[in-house]
Amino acid sequence: MMGIMTTTVDSSDSMPERLQEGSAAPDFTLPAVIPGFTESRSINLSDVLDAGRRVVLYFYPAAMTPGCTTEACDFRDNLARLASKNVTVLGVSKDSLDKLRKFAQRDHLTFPLLSDPDLTVHKLYGAYGEKKLYGK
Repeated sequence: MMGIMTTTVDSSDSMPERLQEGSAAPDFTLPAVIPGFTESRSINLSDVLDAGRRVVLYFYPAAMTPGCTTEACDFRDNLARLASKNVTVLGVSKDSLDKLRKFAQRDHLTFPLLSDPDLTVHKLYGAYGEKKLYGK
């Protein structure tokens, strides 16, 4: 028995265009879990940049998963070195503030974690696309 498999590419499912090096970072405001504060606060990117800080903005799929935990802990472990170069780290995921709070507490994360539940900022930066691996 022989079968033929065909695939098509639908341009409407294509990855959003990523920012080009040297282009201006789109501004945004998101709710965040911030070390030292019990209540969530909002972070506005332009406020951080206006304060003269450089920013590492990293997007991750889900808090408390093995790969995302490793990445977050690597940032945590290098935060002093980054801060000495005037760099602020901001982590962005679609997780709820409650989950981000648990993640920060469990792994002693000392930088802000921002919640983008509707993926608006992910898409603005071209950092989101539906999984295509094995139909998931």
